Amino acid sequence: MTAPTTNTALAASATHRKVFIAMALVFALAPLAGVYPVFMMKVMCFALFACSFNLLLGFGGLLSFGHAMFLGSAGYAAAHAAKVWGFTPELAILFATLCAATLGWLAGMLAIRRQGIYFAMITLALAQMVFFFSLQAPFTGGEDGIQAVPRGRLFGLIDLSQPMAMYAFVFTIFIGGFLLIYRIVHSPFGQVLQAIRENEPRAISLGYDADKFKLRAFVLSAALSGMAGGTKSLVFQLASLTDVHWSMSGEVILMTLLGGMGTIFGPVVGAAVIITMQNYLAELGSWVLVIQGAIFVVCVLLFRRGIVGEVGAWFKKSL
Repeated sequence: MTAPTTNTALAASATHRKVFIAMALVFALAPLAGVYPVFMMKVMCFALFACSFNLLLGFGGLLSFGHAMFLGSAGYAAAHAAKVWGFTPELAILFATLCAATLGWLAGMLAIRRQGIYFAMITLALAQMVFFFSLQAPFTGGEDGIQAVPRGRLFGLIDLSQPMAMYAFVFTIFIGGFLLIYRIVHSPFGQVLQAIRENEPRAISLGYDADKFKLRAFVLSAALSGMAGGTKSLVFQLASLTDVHWSMSGEVILMTLLGGMGTIFGPVVGAAVIITMQNYLAELGSWVLVIQGAIFVVCVLLFRRGIVGEVGAWFKKSL
């Protein structure tokens, strides 16, 4: 590695560190600034979901049309474990994460056998199977979902029914998940995954088992999506069909592309923008979807690399 390349990498790492600290401070101090805690917790849950999806699409080059099955199924798993089995919140989320990882392994074993649109359609078909299972299964509550999910006591000590205690718990999960994704992306595994995305035949010629790496990325993405889904079900004390519906898969794609696919912080920005629009434009009803579509079209035309991607490109040019 040449000196200029090393300096560029160090500069990028320093920039990431500064942006991460700023992001963490924004989320940590938002309730003190008068922002509704539940709204911010929803943003963090969807930001983690979008980051996990970006790990698969942005860094692995695998477009999934069925990622909602991991968010929604994990939400049901956490809700059922907490309400029926009496699991503490950390165990309920851990159980949900393991369920999503298992489902991701099963789905990935089938999906990675194909590429491109065929991969995407297989994930969509599997997600629809999970949706109808969630609709018909007796323990999911059908169209009513699982309601009145207890938040419980963290480690049997901290009462998460207190808003700020729950906020701190969700903040910790989000930051931990984000740092894990950052570490994965910048690990040797992440570098090989990006090499497969750029040129799979060349990566195979170098001796890497592309299918094995893609399956691992799929399982990791599913597990982190499940963590987000399990956390969300405890925040809202509800697990419903909304999170497992195909439209949720489209929503996370929109968040990722809007913020910046293949960037570290892009999905967080995209999730924040979409959730903010849904929250503050809710009184417009179905027009929210029209506005989202219009913004997406504008971003595709003017911000081809997403919000963070374009800002990053501008920043590099200004140096």
